[in-house]
This record gives sequence, C-alpha cells and structure tokens, in this order.
Amino acid sequence: MCKTISFNSWNEYFKAPFGALKVNQGADIKVNTNIKVNTNEEVYSIYLVITKEDENLNSEEIRRIPLIKKEENIYECKIEPLFIPAIYYYYFEVEVNSDGQNKKKFYGKIRQNGEACEYSFDNLNKYQLTVYEESKSPTWFKEGVLYHIFVDRFNNGNRTGKPSNPKKNSFIYANWEDDPMYIKDENGDIIRWDFYGGNLKGIINKLGYLKKLGISIIYLSPVFESSSNHKYNTGDYKKIDPMFGDEEIFSELIEKANAKGISIILDGVFSHTGADSIYFDKFNNYDSKGAYNNEDSIYRSWYTFDDSKVGYKCWWGIKDLPNVNELEPSYMNYIIKDEESVLNKWTKMGVKGWRLDVVDELPDEFLTEFKKELKKSESDSVLIGEVWEDASNKISYGQRRKYLLGKQLDSAMGYPFRKGILSFLRGEMASYELNDLYMNIKENYPPDAFKANLNLLGTHDVRRVKTELDNDKDMIKLAVLAQMTFEGVPYIYYGDEAGLAGGKDPDNRRTYPWKNEDNEMIDFYRNSIQTRHRIKALLKGETNFIYTKDDDVFAYERFIDEDSCLIIINRSEEYKYIDFDLDYDLLDEIGIKYTPGDYGVTLEKENGKFVIDIEPKSFMIFKMKNITREAFEQV
Repeated sequence: MCKTISFNSWNEYFKAPFGALKVNQGADIKVNTNIKVNTNEEVYSIYLVITKEDENLNSEEIRRIPLIKKEENIYECKIEPLFIPAIYYYYFEVEVNSDGQNKKKFYGKIRQNGEACEYSFDNLNKYQLTVYEESKSPTWFKEGVLYHIFVDRFNNGNRTGKPSNPKKNSFIYANWEDDPMYIKDENGDIIRWDFYGGNLKGIINKLGYLKKLGISIIYLSPVFESSSNHKYNTGDYKKIDPMFGDEEIFSELIEKANAKGISIILDGVFSHTGADSIYFDKFNNYDSKGAYNNEDSIYRSWYTFDDSKVGYKCWWGIKDLPNVNELEPSYMNYIIKDEESVLNKWTKMGVKGWRLDVVDELPDEFLTEFKKELKKSESDSVLIGEVWEDASNKISYGQRRKYLLGKQLDSAMGYPFRKGILSFLRGEMASYELNDLYMNIKENYPPDAFKANLNLLGTHDVRRVKTELDNDKDMIKLAVLAQMTFEGVPYIYYGDEAGLAGGKDPDNRRTYPWKNEDNEMIDFYRNSIQTRHRIKALLKGETNFIYTKDDDVFAYERFIDEDSCLIIINRSEEYKYIDFDLDYDLLDEIGIKYTPGDYGVTLEKENGKFVIDIEPKSFMIFKMKNITREAFEQV
C-alpha cells in the first residue's frame, strides 16, 4: 500500500533537532507527501497532533498544529517549546480526498523504527517526545568506567584470611573457591546466611589492581549493617556492617581510592528495611524500641501493619523485608533532610553518589527531594536508579515515572543495552533490530542521560556474561568491545573480567577467582578501556548507527569534532565483505592493543565506497580520516 506521507523522526531532514527537547526548545517538522499524478488522491490538510497523559494515563490532546505546504509535496510546521517537563506523544492526521470521498488517515511510528506508518486511530502507535529540564551529570562519571563489587565475594583483606566478626547462626565457607548456596527450610525461607568473608580491607588491598585495569568508579553493593550477605535487608543505615569493617576503614577506603582517581558510589535501599533492624526489630536483637513489638516506637509510622498473614506490608511478599512509607516525614528526615541524615552522613565522608535500589518502588517526591539534597551536599555527585526497561517512559504502579526529566535520576541501569547486545551475539536479533533498539533509547533519553547510561553486561541479579554466551571467549570479547566503545558508561560486574561464570542467584555471586584469573580476558578488558580513553570520539562522542544490510554485522560511528571512529562487529562464523558509504577519504585500522604509529590496514574508497573484509567472530576499529580537510588544516 502506498503511504500518503513520509516522515522519519530519526532523520533530521524530517525532525530537527533529533530526540528529546529541552523545555525552552522547539523543533522543526517536515513531511513529504507521496501523491502521484496518476492517482485520484488529493491531500487537503495535515495536522501534527500532540497529546499528553493525565494522572490516570488517559491521553489528552493539547496541541493541533497545521502543516503548511512549502513546496510541491513538502509540508512543514514548528513545534513551539513545551514548558512543562513530561513525556508527550504526537501523530499526524491527514485529510485526503480519494475518489471523490473525504477521509482521514492517521500516521504514527512503525514499532521499533523512526518511520511513519498508517494506522487506524484506535491502534495508533504515537511518537514519543521527551521534554526535560536540563540537568548535567558530572563529567567524572560520564567519562569513567564503573566496577561493581559484591563486598562479601570480592576479597578478604585480613592477614589471617578469616572473616571479621562472623554473625550468629551463620554458615562460613571452608574455602574461598566453594560454590555459593542458600540454606533454606521446607518453605523456601533462608534459615542461615552464608559468608565468605570479603571486606573493605580487601577492596583497599586491590585498589592498585583496579587502577591498573582502568577503573575510575567503584559501586559497592550495600555496606550497612544487616543479617544477610547481600545487605539488602538493612539493619542500620548509619553503621558499616562489622563483617565488612567500620567507619574508620570505610573512610580509609574513600581516601585511598580518591588518591588513585577512583570515586565511591553506595547502594541505597530505601523502599524497605530488614525485619531484623533497629527500626523494625522483629526478633528483639536490638536495644532500640523497634516498630514490630512496640506501638509507641518512634519508627512505628514508617511501616504499615495490617491483618495479613505476615501482619505488615512487605516488599514483594518477602516477610524479611517490611515496606516503609517513604513519604512519612520522620522517615524522609532520617534518610534525606536532617543535617546528619543517612544521605548527608555518608556524602560528607566523601561518597560521590548513590545507586537507588528498586527505584520503581520510590515515590516521585522522595526521588526529587533525594536528588535536591544530594546536589546540595555535593554538587558534583551522581544519582543512579535501578530501572530494567527504557527509563524515559517507565510505568510503575499505574504512574508514568519522571526519572529522566531533570529533577530525579542522572543515570539508569542499562539493562536494555545488555539485552540487545547479548541477543544479537546469540543470533536472536538481527543487526538492524539491534540498531533500532538502541536508536529508540537514544531518541527517548535526554542526551546527557544517554551519555550517563550504565552499559552493563552483568549484575548480581542476572546470569554472568560468560554463561550467557556459552563460554565462547570470542563472543564475550565482542560484547566487551561493544560495551567499551558505546556511548554511555561501561559497567563491569566484579570477576567478569577474570573469566568468572555463573548462572542465576546465588551462582552469579561466586567469589573473585584470585590466582585463577583468565589473564587473557583481563588484558582484553584493560586494553579496551585504554582504547576508550585514548580516543576522544569513544570517550565523549555522539553515535551514528549504520545499517550494514547484513544481519550478522553490527556497525556504528562515534564522532566528535574532527575525531571519528568506525566500529564493526561480526558475530558470524564466516568472513564478511561489507560496503560502507562514508563521507571520509581514508580508514586506518587500530587495535585495542595500540602502539603509536602501529596501524593495521589502511583503506581507500573504491567506487565511492569502502569495502571491508572482516574475519569470523571478530571486530574492527577504524579511525576515519578526511585527507583534504587535514591537508587544508596543515596549510
């Protein structure tokens, strides 16, 4: 069927600027009509219709903008600034006369693509338009490489190698290399927590290793007192868990990390506490008057007690994790606003940011106040949220969230990046589909949020990348190469670089394999990180996705000023010959292990294109040069 109009939101000929808009920024829209002389269809009018959702997610029309015919088959309009930060949507309403009858046609976005497609009104897939208040995330974060440490499993810094201050009724592994397991009763409840003895001293002892690897940010899994090994059931937000160390050791970690140019980020778990905590104290293990056994407890209003089987609201029905009322004033003060609040206490010690656990559970007001206080306490800090989907348009508990509109998150966990690259490498997704997935995210995110997005391959909640890719080292290298050359912040889960495998929790939380590392992989990570920092385009540049017309070959350009790179990834077990139509004169290949002047092949255009031969299951990186421009600059 012939389309009446053509439009592509990914092409600046049709929409400029590309992607999200600032609140004081407009956009130019252009539409081409496809009416031919030999058809009986005539366009009467084209309208751009902008909608916005109300608090119940019902769509409301807020603007109807006529497009003006400028030339034959070309219609244009301007979107004036939308001053309220929000997620807006738009579509085109086209009135035509066809065979003597007037009719309306509706055009929205092809799913996972920027082109326009005709829909019935009831099935209309609208274009998303993100309008945001500008809020810059810190440069040290956007240009850094993050390393996630699950503290109990990383390294024991005690001379004896024994755990510090083991907990009552806990299980201590006999050997560091033992596989982790849960000790549960017949109902599936954990009855004894297991520990290896990793601690903050152990991290201090490995700062040299992390610095050499190229790490500039350490994100610690929760470090506050708790009965578990993972610490997501907080016992005391203002105390370091004794198995990990104390405030003095934590302060030493911050100081020594900073001396090596490494910043520390903490994991904040604020949607629930532990049942075994000074606040709830279900088991009477604390001297405080906890909320569970004392109706007059100062913490009582933090929780919601009911007549359920458990007797109180808890996170996802887990009785060890009682939910808190985040907007209860005394809780807000304790976590955020007081001079010695949890946020201020640790930020004043030198913590450079927070990753908020299950951010979907936290109300907008809590997030807004948290960021406001955080930036007040440390203006160059960063706030990250655990979001598993596109963070720009997430719906949680019947509400469209405002994570990236300027007053909440600086960055989000990049699970869509992980899903895309792993699906592509496993052969589940074609290269054009991967391009489309990433372009959708880039279109929806504010530019700064996209550059601050955490590009991860593994976390403590998913299977490790080695296991996901069936222990295929060539494929793992391709995933890492994509991570290190992509726009956003690379996120390394401890041990991935050392060849650690692992299935679902708890298998993905094995100990770091000291003295049994895969040194080849460590070298690959290190050299990939060095390449990222050496090439300006990889560190700071924009991205242009290239459709290679080959399902097995993924390619993209990174560029800034006159510095441009071409990255090509071939997942196939066959050689591939790909034509690239690029606006450059020369391509100089570089490897991730680089000596100045030591280039690979140099390619010149053949019949206006570059023909590149890429080996099976491999990658290539090219520096792109315009010799005419370079010669002019030299003159």
